[in-house]
Amino acid sequence: MQRIVTTPAGDARLHWFRAGAPRAVLVLGHGAGGGVEAPDLQALAAALPPLGVTVVLAEQPWRVAGRRLAPAPATLDAGWPAQVAAARQEGLPLYAGGRSAGARVACRTSAALGAAGVLALAFPLHPPGRPEKSRAAELLGTGLPTLVVQGGADTFGTPGEFPELPDTHRLVEVPHASHPFQVPRRAAAAGDPLRTVTEAVAAWLPS
Repeated sequence: MQRIVTTPAGDARLHWFRAGAPRAVLVLGHGAGGGVEAPDLQALAAALPPLGVTVVLAEQPWRVAGRRLAPAPATLDAGWPAQVAAARQEGLPLYAGGRSAGARVACRTSAALGAAGVLALAFPLHPPGRPEKSRAAELLGTGLPTLVVQGGADTFGTPGEFPELPDTHRLVEVPHASHPFQVPRRAAAAGDPLRTVTEAVAAWLPS
């Protein structure tokens, strides 16, 4: 199921993957370099509904409009509340998150939007090769239970580069994985990276 949602940043498109007897809703935004077709987002949309979690993948207004470049963070943040509001289901906790730039939006906005927690997939701790440009404050300041799922070889920040996290936060490493959660062929024996992602998220969400 799809639905167009009007936001101050333009029209977004929400893609629903409904659980039969939902116990929670997870709304996820995509990154600045791709869309809701990202393999990790699609893997979660397939794996979580049978476990009782409705997944809503939020296609951002700039993508719906056919633009190739994401707008400034302030514009992304302005468009997000209407998408979260449209994803809510009465009586169910709503968790917000996303991958890369979508994770940053969720970290910055979720507490004010009444989310129950934040899921940060491939959080871009810094631009590649620029560790001095840290975005750790966004992650540390969520004020909510937060799960970070990070590739062990992510050029935007490996797990070892993250600062000490508060007790409300948990970090799960995807061994050998890049920013898109891809692993080199020589590391295939380490296991399926997308399975690591989905299992970590399923274990973190309420049972």
